[in-house]
Amino acid sequence: MVYLRRVTPQVPSPPVNPAALDSGRRTAGCLFYALGMVAGAGLLFFTFFVPAVVGDDPGRELGGMFTGALLALPALFLYVWIPWIVDRFDPEPLWTLLGALGWGAIAACGFSAVINSTLGAIGTELGGPQVGNFVSACISAPIFEELFKGLGVAGIAWFLKREFDGVVDGIIYAAFVALGFAGVENVIYYGRAAMQDMGAAGDASALAGTFFMRGLMTPWIHPLFTAMTGLGFGLARETTKGSVRFLAPLGGYVAAVVLHSIWNTAATLSGMLVLVMLPLWFLFVTGFFVIVIVLVRRKGRIIRDHLKDEVLTGHLTLAELELVTSAFSWWQATFTWGGAPARRFVEAASRLALSKWHSRRAAQGHSQTISGAFVAPLRKELQQRRDEMARSLGRALPQPAPWRPTPEQPRPPWL
Repeated sequence: MVYLRRVTPQVPSPPVNPAALDSGRRTAGCLFYALGMVAGAGLLFFTFFVPAVVGDDPGRELGGMFTGALLALPALFLYVWIPWIVDRFDPEPLWTLLGALGWGAIAACGFSAVINSTLGAIGTELGGPQVGNFVSACISAPIFEELFKGLGVAGIAWFLKREFDGVVDGIIYAAFVALGFAGVENVIYYGRAAMQDMGAAGDASALAGTFFMRGLMTPWIHPLFTAMTGLGFGLARETTKGSVRFLAPLGGYVAAVVLHSIWNTAATLSGMLVLVMLPLWFLFVTGFFVIVIVLVRRKGRIIRDHLKDEVLTGHLTLAELELVTSAFSWWQATFTWGGAPARRFVEAASRLALSKWHSRRAAQGHSQTISGAFVAPLRKELQQRRDEMARSLGRALPQPAPWRPTPEQPRPPWL
């Protein structure tokens, strides 16, 4: 006797729309960012600007703030070029970098200033000015400044996962958040020093000394601290282990707080101790930049390794692969491949490689990621960008084709 089993027909799943996968998360991130920025701006306004206007000498105080801005902001725009130049293989979108810079300058500064001032005032009431200064600089500042700066990095890592690929991205975003924070903090410190000099019969020693220490000797102190948090979130993004995803950001934040506290404590207890520490910090910063460069080169190798099969399958030409993986891809795209369309082509190819990398690691760790849904749309985008490049150059470009082995060359020499 034969038994027949009823089979339910399989309905094909609708195609995945990758743009809709993280749209809700991005919307929530925008709301979180807007609320933080508005609150931070209000706190900065009522903490620094209003007291200056209603104080005994508004002209002197506003003049000091203006002097501080003239010294701090041009240097800030110079410093932000360094991390942007370092990350050459997959530069982060300008809008995310500016968002990180703004969060550090406004939200992180606003919240930190109020908390530091409040805890410093409590310490002063309990133990006098020295205790208040110690509590504010050595305890409150490391904990809360690194917390609010770290929230900027955490927001990008969580709400903008497509723009956050690993360790290098974590460090770059952390550097931009910290540079924004340091820029506004420098405006405040330079302004106070300038007001002190205005009351010292034209003596400019306070402002000169402050600018020398903060602007020339230690401009990378804040980025160095917060980069520890960025490193932690970067490790969490790269790993497939749940414990590392939780512990790495926490460990990075703790490292940032410890380094920040050591530096502020040395500056608070003894100015000479800071001078003794400067050579050590220079070595630390130099070593850190070397590590960043090594990590950037690793990221370039990851992109190249995950684009080789795109040449084999006919989605990229070998010349395009060399363009995308060149350390000077931005310049080559701008001046020899058609300008903006070529830069967008490089960006799409890099995103394709990193999406494949995330998908492969997720498969190896038996975890899930949305990165795989972006692979096919990014391949289509490559053809669109190639057509745009051809129109910009005014000539046809070689079209990629699947690689075929020959007796003379059975294996691609560049694999």
